[in-house]
Amino acid sequence: MNGGPLTMPITVLLVDDHDLIRQGLRRSFELDPTFQVVGEAGSIEAALELADSLTPNVIIMDIRLPDGSGLDATSTLRSRHPTVGIVVLTMYAGDEQLMGALEAGASAFVPKNAPAAEVLAAAKHAAASPSAFAAADLAAAMRRRMATDRIRLTDREMQVLRLLADGLNVAALAKTLFISESTAKSHIAKIYEKLGAANRTQALMTALKLGVLTNNADSPTA
Repeated sequence: MNGGPLTMPITVLLVDDHDLIRQGLRRSFELDPTFQVVGEAGSIEAALELADSLTPNVIIMDIRLPDGSGLDATSTLRSRHPTVGIVVLTMYAGDEQLMGALEAGASAFVPKNAPAAEVLAAAKHAAASPSAFAAADLAAAMRRRMATDRIRLTDREMQVLRLLADGLNVAALAKTLFISESTAKSHIAKIYEKLGAANRTQALMTALKLGVLTNNADSPTA
C-alpha cells in the first residue's frame, strides 16, 4: 500500500537578538508541520555561519542586530545562497525599511506586529518563490515612492513648508525667513502647485502622506 508521496518540511533559520521573539517564532513554526526550525542566531555573524552550515530553505531575518544591519546581511545571504527564501521581520515597518528589504534581495517583508499566520504565509512564499518579493503594503509603498520622486521641493520651499506646518501666516513666515511677503507668497504658490494642493491644509496633508514632511520633526531654520 502506498500512503502517498512524503514531502520534506521547509527548514527555517530564525535570526533575532531577542530570545523571547525567537521562542515565539519557534512555537509558531513548530505548530505547523510544514516547517522545521533547524537553527537560531542572535547576530549577523552567527546567522551567516549557520546559513552556510545548515543551508535552510528559509531565513527569518530581523533588521536590527547587535553587529550590524539585517538588510546588509540579507544582501550577503542573497549573494551566497541565491535560492534561499529570506523573510525580513521587523518592528520598524516603514517605507524605507520595506524598500530596503526589496533592494537587498529579500523574499518577503513582514512587520513584527503581524499575526503569526502572516509570518508563516510569508515563509511559505519565500520557500516557493525566493526571488519574488511580497509585502502587504508593497503597492502603496511603490506609489508613495513614485509620487515622492516626482515632487522635488527646493531647500527654501522645504523651509516654507515647515513654517506653514507650524501655523505661521504669510507675514510671520516672511519675517522668519527674512524675505518679502510677495516672495513668500510665490514660494507657497509653487509648493501648492508641486503638491497638487489648493490650500494649506491640502498641502500639509499631501506632504505628510507622501513623506515629504514628517510630522514637523525637523525644526525650521532660515
